[in-house]
Amino acid sequence: MTFENITVDAPEPAPGAVLLAGIPGSGKSTVAAALAARFARAAHIEVDGLQSLIVSGGHWPSPDGDPEADRQILLRARNACLLAGSFAAAGFLPVLDDVVVRRSHLDHYRAHSTAAALHVVILAPGPDKAWERNNARDKRLTTNWAFLDEAMRAELSGEGVWIDNADLTVPETVDAVLAATGLTPEK
Repeated sequence: MTFENITVDAPEPAPGAVLLAGIPGSGKSTVAAALAARFARAAHIEVDGLQSLIVSGGHWPSPDGDPEADRQILLRARNACLLAGSFAAAGFLPVLDDVVVRRSHLDHYRAHSTAAALHVVILAPGPDKAWERNNARDKRLTTNWAFLDEAMRAELSGEGVWIDNADLTVPETVDAVLAATGLTPEK
């Protein structure tokens, strides 16, 4: 088999990309995977996974503040946008999930996104529900990041579509994301 006559990009690119944002434990990764599964062609880009690609010199975010960790937050966002653009050009709907609580972080996504449209959806179950979910999952964090909820609400008020998914199931949350973005799954 040869690859000379194979084109990677699709004649019809994906209609955009979805960025699911929220604090840790808000359901981003679970909802992103379920949302992507509704489409015939979609890719889930878990931005934490991009951070874990750094073998040495990686700085994970910390509540203490770390300029290098902040730089790497933007690095992984840029790489997520590059990856999303590649998937979108190939006809796969990219669904990104990341902890985005600052306007400058969201602006960075918007500046680097090359997809036709970037649909920003903020999952906001509230800090108590997010911490409860964190403690019930395998990917349990030892730091309670619930304080980020207040920062997110202050900085991102009026940005994207907000979904309070505290009492929604995963399928109900996916339905809400689809209704909010106007994206239609085609299988």
